[in-house]
Amino acid sequence: MPEPMPDLPEPAHHELDSMLSRKFGKEVANYFSGSPLNRVSFLRTDHPFLSLALKHPSTSFLLFNNLNPLIVSSTKLAFASFKDVEPIIGEDIYSKSEEDLIKEYNSSKYIPQLVFLGLDDRNQDGLVYKDYYKGAPYFALDITPKDPIKSAAETLISSLETKGVSFSKGRMHISLPPQEAAIYAESRHLLDWNARNPFCASCGHPTFSVNAGFKRICPPRDLASSMTNSSASPDRPPCATRTGISNLSFPRTDPTVIMAVVSADGQKILLGRQKRWPEYWYSTLAGFLEPAESVEEAVRREVWEESGIHLGRVVIHSTQPWPYPANLMIGAIGQAIPGGEEIHLGHDAELEDAKWFPTDEVREALQIGTSGLGETAGPQYKEGGLRLPPRTAIANQLMSAVVGGFLGAEPKI
Repeated sequence: MPEPMPDLPEPAHHELDSMLSRKFGKEVANYFSGSPLNRVSFLRTDHPFLSLALKHPSTSFLLFNNLNPLIVSSTKLAFASFKDVEPIIGEDIYSKSEEDLIKEYNSSKYIPQLVFLGLDDRNQDGLVYKDYYKGAPYFALDITPKDPIKSAAETLISSLETKGVSFSKGRMHISLPPQEAAIYAESRHLLDWNARNPFCASCGHPTFSVNAGFKRICPPRDLASSMTNSSASPDRPPCATRTGISNLSFPRTDPTVIMAVVSADGQKILLGRQKRWPEYWYSTLAGFLEPAESVEEAVRREVWEESGIHLGRVVIHSTQPWPYPANLMIGAIGQAIPGGEEIHLGHDAELEDAKWFPTDEVREALQIGTSGLGETAGPQYKEGGLRLPPRTAIANQLMSAVVGGFLGAEPKI
């Protein structure tokens, strides 16, 4: 049996009536969005604040081992306290200013990756900073055992496991409650990006994590060279990232379009399948947005390349963060033009098959034929019927919008 799907996030201010909601319907919030945290991004360089947040009694740390989060179960994250992670972190890295840390940079000194995620202002026992910024701080911390923290990390992992928590296995975490899923998504995205960018793309030298985990820079000095050779200068060669307009390395987000394609008469939906998917499993088409391309253009291009279908009007429906590793799924609905509905799979070999499905068949499959990849469908599903992604996938939301009246068959609200 598939695990029960969690609720989806509540859209912001969904209870309020407005001119926009009356015209376009209420906002759609997809899984991995809807974080309860105020990111207070302008405080990421405020080290007195970060130092206070690091050690506050209300602070929670989401720990990762090889990008696997610490969990109580598949439906609940587990969090650690500062006391738990103090042996890993060592000295308070925020006790010095960012400027001083850059001056003292030593690439041979391993610093566990720490990311400040934000403040949960629902917690009345959270910290209060400058009488205005309030809430319980959240951090993500990579405790993957490696020198010189290997022993401390292994000790912590063993201690945590005796308490009944463990690091999850596998990539997808679509059974978490929506707000925990959003915290997990932010954490995984940032830790993965930092791990993938240890060197400067311009000069090739090691980079340094700053801005509470949200930027990486190429420092002008590296004490590692002078420590191994007393006659060597700690100064690095000039780097383009330090001249003119600063070219710091920022977290990468890859925009991806994903679209429900509707027939010209509005009675059918185009779905495709990849060879590796379970039998009878279909989904909406998707692809990466390319440079100098609008979202609408990308939708039309990807649909034509993969299926041969020509689209007319394209509208954006909603978006979904997808932290595997760094996608933003831009959900759209496009309608085929009359005479442009013939399927042709010869352009791009990505799809094994593509078909037009009547909206009634899609509606039924959304009710009884959805599940996560690798899971069985629900008890009402009959073998041979259409299978679709679960509602935690934006593809499901796009199909649901079409069969639910997004094209004007029913009121939007």
